[in-house]
Amino acid sequence: RFRCVEAWSMVVPWVGFSLADLIKRFQPTSKAKYVEFTTLYDPEQMPGQRRRVLNWPYTEGLRMDEAMNPLTMMVVGLYGEVLPNQNGAPLRLIVPWKYGFKSIKSIAKIRFTEQRPVSSWERSAPREYGFYSNVNPTVDHPRWSQARERRLGAGYFAPKVETKMFNGYAEQVAQLYTGMDLRKNF
Repeated sequence: RFRCVEAWSMVVPWVGFSLADLIKRFQPTSKAKYVEFTTLYDPEQMPGQRRRVLNWPYTEGLRMDEAMNPLTMMVVGLYGEVLPNQNGAPLRLIVPWKYGFKSIKSIAKIRFTEQRPVSSWERSAPREYGFYSNVNPTVDHPRWSQARERRLGAGYFAPKVETKMFNGYAEQVAQLYTGMDLRKNF
C-alpha cells in the first residue's frame, strides 16, 4: 500500500530489493544513527526544481532501524516494468508505513550520519510535515483529516475507507516507536 499525505492511497506492486541488503554491503559503523537520501538535482531534466517551493535538491532521512526494516525497499520498477521517470527512476525509496513524501524519488546520494537529517518538507513546513511522518489516522494534517482516505482505482464514487495505523503495517513496525508520543513525533 502507498499512502499520500493528501489523503489518497493505492496498492502498488513495487519491484525492488531490501534497503537493509544495500546498507549491509556498505558496512556502516555503529556511529551511523540515520540514513540521509538526496535526490538528483537537474532543473533542465526536472523543470519542477525551478520552482522555489522547496530548497533543492530534495532530501529525506530515516533512522537506521527504520531503514533496516525488511519492509523498506529500494525500488527499480512497478507493475512488472522498469520504473518510469515520473515515478522516480532509476531508483526510489519506499517506506510503506510512512506518508509518500518520505519515499524519495530519483536518489542520487545516500549517506550515513550521526545527526538526524532535516528533510525537505520538514524544513519548508515543519508544522505540517514531521520527520517521522508515520501514517496515523489520529494526527491530522493542519489542513485536512487523515482519518479516511480515497483509494485510487476503487472507482470515482467509491466511499472513502478508514485509514489504518502505520498504513496497515502496525504488526511489523509499531515496535520501532515503543514509548514515543506519536502525536508529538509525527
